[in-house]
Amino acid sequence: MSRNIDAAVVDGFGDEWSRFDQSELSDSEARRLFEEYFDIFPWHELPPGAVGLDLGCGSGRWARLVAPRVGRLLCFDASSAAVDVAKRNLAGAPNAEVAVAGIDELPVPDDSADFAYSLGVLHHIPDTAAALRSCVRKLRPGAPFLVYLYYRFDNRPAWYRMLWKLTEGVRYTVSRSPKPVRYAASQFFAATVYWPLSRMARLAERLGMRAESFPLAFYRNRSYYVLRTDALDRFGTRLEQRFTRTEIERMMRDAGLADVVFSPHAPFWCAVGRKNA
Repeated sequence: MSRNIDAAVVDGFGDEWSRFDQSELSDSEARRLFEEYFDIFPWHELPPGAVGLDLGCGSGRWARLVAPRVGRLLCFDASSAAVDVAKRNLAGAPNAEVAVAGIDELPVPDDSADFAYSLGVLHHIPDTAAALRSCVRKLRPGAPFLVYLYYRFDNRPAWYRMLWKLTEGVRYTVSRSPKPVRYAASQFFAATVYWPLSRMARLAERLGMRAESFPLAFYRNRSYYVLRTDALDRFGTRLEQRFTRTEIERMMRDAGLADVVFSPHAPFWCAVGRKNA
């Protein structure tokens, strides 16, 4: 049985998190980002001493803020380079354990975890639906699962979707280039595209205009470090799949999740569901 993994993607993320280990991200910005992704997560439902899973932990940026809230946090990533970064970042969290493992080979008993989350990961796996099922299998009945999957701009106007399509050819070419080229190109785009467009959206907001419809408005209050990180993520990743809200809900329900709730704000789409009893 073949593994549900793309080795080139895993290697690329190892390079990304080695370059951007989040050490330059301020605590205040890290917490703002955390709250945006986790605002719909039902913390109050977790049992005392809850044991949870961070699936695709990357640099450990989410785990660093989740660990103090729970009893034990098991963090997994398919990239050994990313795991090395996460171990350094989580050195001050004794209840967080980090190990190398792909989504379809998690060393965790089925029906055991009290909660889990996977943010910005499953859309980079060849079979996203199968990966989602693998995650949910590890949850005990009733346990919540938080997921973030790239959206297909299904809540955006046609011109916005067309603008995104124009960038796809660039992403395809850059993401298949050698690592130094990927890095250099992404940093060029961060400086010449991400920064000016996001700051234009910020200015529009300050002038009383509706900024959400501006391209890259999500980054209008983000630091340049975040822009640089996400530009490499966007243009340096070979495999990127996008889904509509309807498709995500269908995959979640097919994986055995119920009571699916979506966050009403960006980033789109964040959703949480509970494993069927």
